[in-house]
Amino acid sequence: MEYLPNTMCVIEDNLSIRKLYVILIKKAGFDVKEFEEGIAALEWLSHNSPKLVVCDDKLPDTSGLEIIPKIRAFAHGKKMPVIAVTGFAQDGDKERYLTAGFNGYLSKPITTSSFVEQIIEIANAAQ
Repeated sequence: MEYLPNTMCVIEDNLSIRKLYVILIKKAGFDVKEFEEGIAALEWLSHNSPKLVVCDDKLPDTSGLEIIPKIRAFAHGKKMPVIAVTGFAQDGDKERYLTAGFNGYLSKPITTSSFVEQIIEIANAAQ
């Protein structure tokens, strides 16, 4: 397993949103490993431990709620900060994602001026 303290993992199927996340994260000085689908991300995460994971809930091959227990099952995944991001925000979502094992939750549209700051804050609070 390789620890990658300067890398953030983005799992997002919408290309425009994923590219926005990548631009914002790289602008903040981090490397990014990006995935369109959850299964490919899980394979990579099984061998790598990034600073944090940003995970969309609705993916073509799975959902964030199905991914989180698989990440937590990895020995290094128990403490890996994972943040859910969803465009279908509803009352009770934050509690549902936190209860499922996510360290934090953001709803779309994100605030571009503070996105990286928010995810780093959530990641730091998780450790």
